[in-house]
Order: sequence, then structure tokens, then C-alpha cells
Amino acid sequence: MLSEKCVTSIVTKAGVEEVSEHLLKETPFAVNLNDEPAGSSMVLASNLEEFGVGFLFGRGHLTAEAQILEVKVCPEGRVDVYADVSMNPDEEMIITSGCGATGQIAKRLLKEDFPVLPDFQIDFASLKDLVTGSLSASNLSQQTHCVHGCGFLTSKGFEACYEDVGRHNAVDKVMGAIIMGRFSRTGAIYTTGRLTSDMVLKCARMGIPIVLSRTAPSSLGLEIARKAGITLGAYVRPGRVNVFNAPGRIISG
Repeated sequence: MLSEKCVTSIVTKAGVEEVSEHLLKETPFAVNLNDEPAGSSMVLASNLEEFGVGFLFGRGHLTAEAQILEVKVCPEGRVDVYADVSMNPDEEMIITSGCGATGQIAKRLLKEDFPVLPDFQIDFASLKDLVTGSLSASNLSQQTHCVHGCGFLTSKGFEACYEDVGRHNAVDKVMGAIIMGRFSRTGAIYTTGRLTSDMVLKCARMGIPIVLSRTAPSSLGLEIARKAGITLGAYVRPGRVNVFNAPGRIISG
């Protein structure tokens, strides 16, 4: 179960009323790479294979072209990823704007060049499919009001939306899905979370040409988008985008 019920008291001037609420379940999961501990996070326990791979990618332990050999989700709260790489235990890490000490990336990622972006454009019909598909992926958001979603759309149409308690985790699940070959990286990503530097950095390293959010970017998020050539859109609604960089990929006609 991804949520549980809780009885709460609604207190108003008219008195007290007891109601039943749904609470999103946070679960701690550790991630290992080739049997070596890589970190841990509080997650929504769904799409854990994708989360494990994307978590490692986000930290810099995997590249977008990594060959994933096997992924195992262990019942004791661990995701074991086996890939054709090895970790550097002495690599310098920095803490991001994410979830405290669990939000870490390799410092070198801020200095590395980004891949050439593929050709891709999105029109407003496809934009609507991406936004509505992401926001209606499940009833968890309406039930709990505690879910971040991250959807992806390619030339084939709306592909998937991954949800989590954390905006970073939801994006990591999309990254993991791409690395695992679920769908192409040539497309548009939409997140309900703000586009801080580490969020945009993951998309830039993956080579995703269009990055969209329901909310706003940070200054460093925009700087990374400019460096990578990404189309960065904020305050996205089905018929409106506030484009902070490279508006040419949004077809308004």
C-alpha cells in the first residue's frame, strides 16, 4: 500500500469534526551499486528499479549510456543495481538543494560538458497530453496532496508519469526508466517540482531537450539550461508556457 488512513480533527468556529484522511507512506530505501553502498533516501515504494538506477545516475555513479546488468529490489528496503561501472569512494560530493544530506552529487558534474541535444519540438496539443497525463497518473495526489509527479513525452506520445514523495526521486525514476530502455530520451519532461540546479543538471546530462515545470526555476537551474541549450519552461499549463530559455522548441501555432 502506498498510502494509509488516519483520523484527523477539523477545528473551526463551528466546532470539531472528525474526518478520515489518506497519508502518503514514506519508506527508507538504500541503493547499492555492485554490492557497494551508494546512499539512501525516503521514497514512495513504487517503480523502485527505476528509482535505484536513476538515483545512481543523479549522483554521478552512472552515465546515460551505462549498461545495466541486473536490478533487484530486496524486501528489507534495498535496491541492488549491477552495472558495467565501479564507484570511486574518494570522489568529492556536494550537498544539493534536495533532501538534506541524501541529496548529493559528484562535484565534477558541474564542470563536465553536456551531450548534444536531439531535435525535438512540442506543440500545445502534446503539451496538454503531457501535463494532464502527469497530473492524472494516479489518485494518490488527490488523496494525499503529498505527491510529486514527473511525466515524459516522446514522438510516440505520453509515455509515463512517475510519482514520489520527493521531486528529485520522481525525476530520478524517469532517468532510470530511460537508462533501462523504457523509452527514448528524445522528448519533453514535466515535473511538478521547482527546477533547481540539480534537477536541471540531471536532464542536461541525460540530453533531454525540453524541461518543463508547474513551478519555477532557480538562477543556477537557468544557467545550466543555457549552458546545455535546453528549452526551460516554467509555470506550465496546457495552453501556456513561460519559457526562460530556447523558446524555439515550443510550437505556438
